[in-house]
Amino acid sequence: MEDPSSTLDAAFWITSGVILGLLVLSGFFSGSETALTAASRGKLRGLADRGSSGAEKALQITEDNERLIGSVLLGNNLVNILATSLATAIFTRAFGESGVALATLVMTLLVLIFAEVLPKTYAITNSETAASLVSRPISLVVTVFSPIVSAVRLLVRGVLRVFGVKIDPDSHIMAVREEIAGALQLGHSEGVVEKEDRDRILGALDLGDRVVEEIMLHRSGIEMINAEDDPQDILEQCLKSNHTRLPVYRGEQENITGVIHAKDLLRAMYQVIGGPEGEAAALKSFDISQVAMAPYFVPETTTLDDQMRQFLRMRTHFALVVDEYGSLQGLITLEDILEEIVGEITDEFDPDGEHSVQRGDDGHFHIDGAMTIRDLNRATDWNLPDDEANTVAGLVIHEAQTIPTVGQVFSFHGFRFEVTAREGNRITALRIRTLD
Repeated sequence: MEDPSSTLDAAFWITSGVILGLLVLSGFFSGSETALTAASRGKLRGLADRGSSGAEKALQITEDNERLIGSVLLGNNLVNILATSLATAIFTRAFGESGVALATLVMTLLVLIFAEVLPKTYAITNSETAASLVSRPISLVVTVFSPIVSAVRLLVRGVLRVFGVKIDPDSHIMAVREEIAGALQLGHSEGVVEKEDRDRILGALDLGDRVVEEIMLHRSGIEMINAEDDPQDILEQCLKSNHTRLPVYRGEQENITGVIHAKDLLRAMYQVIGGPEGEAAALKSFDISQVAMAPYFVPETTTLDDQMRQFLRMRTHFALVVDEYGSLQGLITLEDILEEIVGEITDEFDPDGEHSVQRGDDGHFHIDGAMTIRDLNRATDWNLPDDEANTVAGLVIHEAQTIPTVGQVFSFHGFRFEVTAREGNRITALRIRTLD
């Protein structure tokens, strides 16, 4: 061991200063890595749109995360190894062979606290701000280390290929939509995002994955007007109906010839009878086909997102759904699509709220069999699968592989289903509860 007075010379202090500077660089690299990988690209885009050049640069360098991480790790390892080597040299000079262990202990503590935990804690709590600040110097580091990183990248991919692992540089770890959905689910579970807000946003995100067949009103429930009925009967049917638009058929219900709007019908009949002084007998000559609009047919495989755009483009709210053979399957309205986003929309003509979920005192949920599985999941926060059926009744029939009778009970997917009402071959009401 050397004399302390000879140890604490100019070289010692210069080396100590270099070690301190290297620790600062190590903290910079560690914090930059955390900030740039943790920063939300959506928030960075917002900052860039508001004029932040740092955020714009951060977006550019994070396009290639593999090269970014490789460059930062290379710089971080270089300064850490160099700092540790210099510390070992001065500790060995001062304390002999025991200086190696002492240098290891001291450098581990310094690197852990000041070069890892401290900068990364700041970066993770202020990721977008930190990413904007460090983006320019890190961009320079990426440029300088790019040749070395490229060589290392080729070596790594070669080794991984030996083990059957292929890397796609253009693939994304998580799709943006899945990332948003996951963030909403997490926010709801933590009490930050309200259930209604989560459901609305997720409903809008799902429009591109769902087709009109899933939410259309089935043809068995469509109210139609027979064009061959007496005009007085047509008027009475229209006045009693809860709907403002009704399909018009001639001969058989598959032969849809038009769609009548209640306002158009009343206006045309008013003109036929000659106004307030006219005669109601004049309605005998009224032809509804002259007033009905041409029907608008859409394929059952059209996505809800595309169908909503078509509704807005054509300035209509009503479409008839047909299958690949042109047979009528149902109808869909703009309101049906909007309900997938905002939930059930009711007015003065349906105050009970169609397909409502009622919970009994015994813990059972009483629901309409025609209620969609998606609506039930949204109302109860359940996760019943909707891959094989759109409605709850359809799910029961699919799982039972038969048409159940009233009183039959089934258990699947962690739930107990009891059929409480049936009309013909259609299940109209069920009682459901969780098995646990």
